[in-house]
Amino acid sequence: MIIDLTDTTSSGIASALLQARRHAGSPAMGMVGTIVVVVDEASHHDAMKAANEAGREHPSRVLVAILRPGRGAPGLDAEVRVGEGIPGEAVLLRLHGELAKVPESVITPLLLPDSPVIVWWPGGGPKVPADDPLGRLGRRRVTDSAATRRASIDYSARAEGYAPGDTDFAWTRLTPWRALMAAALDQYPTKVTGAEVAAAKGNPSADLMAAWLQSRLKVPVEQRNSRGPGVTAVRLFTPSGPIALTRPDGAVATFSVPGQPDRPVALKRRTTSELLSEELRRLDPDDVYAKTLACMVERDSMPAAEKTVDATARKSTAAKVTAAGKKVAAGTSRKAAAPKKAAGAKKTVAKKTVAKKTVAKRSVAKKSVARKTVAKKVAGSKKVAKR
Repeated sequence: MIIDLTDTTSSGIASALLQARRHAGSPAMGMVGTIVVVVDEASHHDAMKAANEAGREHPSRVLVAILRPGRGAPGLDAEVRVGEGIPGEAVLLRLHGELAKVPESVITPLLLPDSPVIVWWPGGGPKVPADDPLGRLGRRRVTDSAATRRASIDYSARAEGYAPGDTDFAWTRLTPWRALMAAALDQYPTKVTGAEVAAAKGNPSADLMAAWLQSRLKVPVEQRNSRGPGVTAVRLFTPSGPIALTRPDGAVATFSVPGQPDRPVALKRRTTSELLSEELRRLDPDDVYAKTLACMVERDSMPAAEKTVDATARKSTAAKVTAAGKKVAAGTSRKAAAPKKAAGAKKTVAKKTVAKKTVAKRSVAKKSVARKTVAKKVAGSKKVAKR
């Protein structure tokens, strides 16, 4: 059910929501929170679609606020949607004129009571989300630094103004990467001497990945540009060889551990609704993200030499990997040669057996010929005696 409201108020929108629920036959609310989406007119459709898809896992009231500040008269237009494939409730709000400068006055009366509020800025968000009027309403504040043109500059300011409850999709995109690298070190515990992150130029997720590795491993982490998409490779340099996770196509990655065969891993780039669903599963402050941001600020002031992996470490690692590969190849060649030797030995034994049989046959033939000759001589002597 869709209800259009022109030049309305917050109380009018609340009454329309109640009317729509009764008309749909479900006056009771089964929603777990409120998602406030701050977006522009051009991208509000995609943002509402992603929020509704995430609501299938977390039924919520979605309030999409389109701010239109200007010199015109203040006004509020709304579009209420209940049902029609929407798991919760969705309200599209267009705030005009001076009202767009105080959006919290419209949003606050529409929040679900005694439930968490998540504020999401799909277009990037403010530099300090906790200082934003709508950001103060949220328990979690979700931004997307990759949506801005100057992602690295805005993200540095956002890191310095971090407050508990802040998060960013650039960090959420790294969840499977961090899980796989942590699992690799659990399965193959070894000393890490350095690390490398390769990603498309200006990718904020690469900055976060490098900061996370440095804060956890206390080793220099080097960043390199690649063709993308997104993060394409993460390598941990160890004395036995690199532990690598490479994803050149944005869909399937290759997981490499020294001394083991390479393994393919499904690591596709996730959609916006999947990222938002992950953020809705956790509403408490992310301490690891806070430490990573602090390390990210430190890396901005570090000299380039401290963010570069030593070339000798790379060469020694490569040499050890090459030596290990030669040993494996030598072992393989020996294993391949062993069956050939065994086959040759079998052929020799077979030849000797055939030769013995041939000699035995010849000796038997000679004995039979000798017996026949003796018998002829005896027969001849008997004939002579009779004469």
